[in-house]
Amino acid sequence: MLSGMEVKMKINRLQKKILIILLLLCLLTPVGILLPMWFNAGDAWGEWSAQTLKELTGYVPKGLAKYSDVWKAPLTDYTINSKDKSIAHRSGYYIVSGIAGATVTFVVMLLISGLIVRNGK
Repeated sequence: MLSGMEVKMKINRLQKKILIILLLLCLLTPVGILLPMWFNAGDAWGEWSAQTLKELTGYVPKGLAKYSDVWKAPLTDYTINSKDKSIAHRSGYYIVSGIAGATVTFVVMLLISGLIVRNGK
């Protein structure tokens, strides 16, 4: 059976590994706008509106059609100025969005792992 200190050390190592992976993923986020641009593929994969999906496949799932207008992104197209087509700016906003999402994920992971350590499980 592991002592409380050993469990805490294992969790700290896991947290560091997860943080490094999240940071690497944040740096890779601009690939989502660069690849479609380089291959003239339109929108980033999976970021299609119901209308775009219908144009691509001829079909829109009922759930997507029903709920597609429920959520509006705080930063449409990951930018403050949608008229700015600069790849550097768009990539920067993608990275900032990735870091914000990773930060939320990391904080939630810290809270959950803290509860696990506190309960000794």
